[in-house]
Amino acid sequence: MTAQVREPADRDRFTAETEPFRRELLAHCYRMVGSAHDAEDLVQETYLRAWRSYAGFEGRASIRSWLYKIATNVCLTAVEPRKIRMLPSGLGGPQEGSETSANPVAPDEVSWLEPWPDRWTTAADDDPATSVVARESLRLALIASLQHLPARQRAILILREVLAFSAAETAQLLGTTTAAVKSGLQRARARLGELEPRPEQLLEPADQRARALLDGYIAAFERSDAGLLEQVLRADATLEATPFREWQAGLVNCIRMLTADVLGAPGDWRMLATTANGQPAAVEYRRDEAGVFRGRGIVVLDPTAAGVSRVVAFHDAALVTLFGFPESLTD
Repeated sequence: MTAQVREPADRDRFTAETEPFRRELLAHCYRMVGSAHDAEDLVQETYLRAWRSYAGFEGRASIRSWLYKIATNVCLTAVEPRKIRMLPSGLGGPQEGSETSANPVAPDEVSWLEPWPDRWTTAADDDPATSVVARESLRLALIASLQHLPARQRAILILREVLAFSAAETAQLLGTTTAAVKSGLQRARARLGELEPRPEQLLEPADQRARALLDGYIAAFERSDAGLLEQVLRADATLEATPFREWQAGLVNCIRMLTADVLGAPGDWRMLATTANGQPAAVEYRRDEAGVFRGRGIVVLDPTAAGVSRVVAFHDAALVTLFGFPESLTD
C-alpha cells in the first residue's frame, strides 16, 4: 500500500482532495499563531504530514476534518515553546506625557503579531455571507486577543466558534474528551470577554465610508497634512506601531506624535490601498535619499461610522512582498 500511494495517480488524487482546503487551513494556522509567515510554513508542514499518512487514511472522517486535525496539532507543537505574538498595546498602557520618543523593543524581547493578507482567503466566487464571517474571524483585535489564550483553549475556541465543529468533533480532533472541550470553551470565552469586552463595530472594507477614511489617511500622509488626519481619526483614536513599545491614545497625542516623528515633508510617503484582516489597509513606502520609495510595511485601520478608532502600523519590509506588492517604487 505504501508503494502504491507514491504513484503519480495517488499524488494527483491527494492533491485533488486536499488542495481545496489550503486557503482555509492557512487562515486557521494564522488564527492559532498570529503570523502570516509562520502560517505558510505550518500549512506546508500540514500537507507534508498528510501526504506521508495518506496511505492510512481510510475515510473514517472527512478529508477536511482529517486535515484540520493535522493542522491543529502542527500549530500546537509550534506554539507551545514560543513567546506569544503581541501588539505594543499588549505590553502596557499608552505613553504618558507630551514627549515623543522612538523606543524600539529589543529583537528577542517580543514576538510581534503580523497582519493577514486578505487575498489569501478571498476569491471572486466566494459567497458574500461566508466572506463576512471569515473577515470577522480574522479581525486584528480578535487575533491579538486569541494569542493571550492558552494554546489548547485557543484551538478549542477556534474549532468550535469559528469553524463550527461540534464538541464531539473537536474532542476527536484534539484527542481529548467532550467534557474537556466544553470546559475549555467556557474558560476561553470568559478570558476573551476580559480581553475584548466590547468589540468595535467596524465598517466593511467595501463600505463607501471605510474607503473614504482610508483614502483620507493615505492622502494625509502623502501630503503631510495633519489637519486631514484630524478629520479621519476619532477623538479617542489609538495609534501603535511595531517594533516600538510606546503607543498613543487620544487624537491630540496621535497627531502630536505623527507630526513630530512620522509625517515628514509632502511627497515623502507613498501608500497603496489594500485590505488586511478584513479591514482597510495600506502598503507604506518612504522615499530614500536616492528618490526611491522603499517598502516599509503595512498599516491597518479600524474604520467606524464616527471615524478611524485605531491605527496599527507594522514596520516590517518583508510584509510588503507578502502582500503581493513590489519592494520599491520609482515614482
